[in-house]
Amino acid sequence: MASSKLKVTQMRSLISQCEKNRKVVKGLGLTKIGRTVVVENTPAFRGMIKKVIHLVKVEEVNE
Repeated sequence: MASSKLKVTQMRSLISQCEKNRKVVKGLGLTKIGRTVVVENTPAFRGMIKKVIHLVKVEEVNE
């Protein structure tokens, strides 16, 4: 069975965001608006995404 992954795209700027949110976005591997990363669908990554859901767009990718 193939494991699912999440495609995370940064949609909003980190300007005027608190330092905690900036660190979470950096921890996801995002650096600029429009950049996309593919991460594993684990509880740790889902928790990080939940913290900054207002800044990113998330899609599920089955591989």
